[in-house]
Amino acid sequence: MHETQNNAEALIACIDCDQLYSKPWLQKGEKALCSNCGAVLCERKRGGIDLSLALALTCLMLLLLANVFPLLRMSIAGIVQEGSLMTGIVEMYKQGYWEIAALVFIVTILAPLARALLLLYVLIPMRFNRLAPRAARVFRLLETLSPWAMTEVFMLGILVAVVKMADLATLQPGIALYSFAALMLFVAATDASLDVDNIWEKIGAAS
Repeated sequence: MHETQNNAEALIACIDCDQLYSKPWLQKGEKALCSNCGAVLCERKRGGIDLSLALALTCLMLLLLANVFPLLRMSIAGIVQEGSLMTGIVEMYKQGYWEIAALVFIVTILAPLARALLLLYVLIPMRFNRLAPRAARVFRLLETLSPWAMTEVFMLGILVAVVKMADLATLQPGIALYSFAALMLFVAATDASLDVDNIWEKIGAAS
């Protein structure tokens, strides 16, 4: 562990044993471990702002593709129908299941979109050594929204529906389905690359 920053008086607690430490200064790729139990206290990700920014932009583009293009193409007895991400939400609303429609809209479209936009709002100015207005409040909101962006749960639901309908109709995946599958992977990659401690440090230093 490197020696503690001269200007840092912040303390961090081990999430496993609650041992208190002065926050250490780390270089990219390094992590600080608790001397008492060995748990990770904090970590400096290798990719930094650039990698997180690139992944967030990719997530935004994939989300747009997933909403613009058809999700599935279904053929039954010569009748062909195409469905998009919004089609199912609109149909559930029309059939009276507005609560489910609202929930699906939030977790598959609204929350991932808001999360990508808020992350870009914070990271783009930070990439140029600037701080976006109310960055702390926005980043805190971003962390609150993260559990609601459940792309993997929706993707699992799509796969279950495809398997059940395979014997009844001819199904052809659309561009949106591939985009949504890729989105699920890139959301996970964005979460893994995001150096939360570093971002909070930059916000604190600028404010």
